[in-house]
Amino acid sequence: MNEQSWQTEQFERHRPHLQAVAYRMLGSVSEAEDAVQEAWLRLNRSDADGLANIGGWLTTVVGRVCLDMLRARRSRREDYAGSWLPEPIVTIDPDADPEQEALLADSVGLALLVVLETLTPAERLAFVLHDMFDVPFDELAPIVGRTPAATRQLASRARRRVRGLAPPPDPDIARQREVVDAFLAAARAGDFEALVAVLDPDVVFRVDSGGAGPLAREPITGAAAVAQAVLVRGVRFAPLARPAIVNGAAGLVVGTGSKLRAVVGVNVVAGRIAAIDLITDVRKLSGLLRQEARR
Repeated sequence: MNEQSWQTEQFERHRPHLQAVAYRMLGSVSEAEDAVQEAWLRLNRSDADGLANIGGWLTTVVGRVCLDMLRARRSRREDYAGSWLPEPIVTIDPDADPEQEALLADSVGLALLVVLETLTPAERLAFVLHDMFDVPFDELAPIVGRTPAATRQLASRARRRVRGLAPPPDPDIARQREVVDAFLAAARAGDFEALVAVLDPDVVFRVDSGGAGPLAREPITGAAAVAQAVLVRGVRFAPLARPAIVNGAAGLVVGTGSKLRAVVGVNVVAGRIAAIDLITDVRKLSGLLRQEARR
């Protein structure tokens, strides 16, 4: 095997791991693919023979690339109206293509990704690479330009924020589905009391319409306010909703085929809905639209 073939074989072996790192860093499948592709280009320009741990090297390269992308993205986000939500990973039926299933199995919940978006780029990198992928602090420190001790503090601050704002969802997806089905039935019936009953008192409702348009509003909080918003905005769309798995949790898609209108991520905690994330941005639905078109 020549050097180029060996590099290609090694890179492809690590690609799923690199994609998982980049998605957690960026919350976007397409941007994650760009970051992984940049790592491939840098590998081609490097002396691979001198790399004792090519997997570790690629992981740190992807981390650096994502850090730069996050910093650039922050400067562009100032005029984004409404909520910015991650690009969802969705399965609608059990016969979805294997690549999509693999992405879904390795995805993380939308609620966690939303909280990760509130971290500074350096905090996010320290938390994702250390807490999720066990990269040592002495390897992370040069990436963020800090000492290992300071990098440990970055991860600690991020960890406290994540624990405070992203409680873990109920582990039983069948139970999650029961709660989401009850929510959908109440929305279809226009039943305010039934909606309130299934919502956590502090539920938050976020909408990402691409940073513009009439849906681009600040998050709504509280069971009564969210139930009212669902009844005002969502009753006419509720009949079009159908079950889906959204980032590994029970959720919904609204519409079919080329008329797919939205993906709804739902975070069920202690038997009630703690967060509803409505994504209508066509750019973030493009992968799912292509998947639907192939049917």
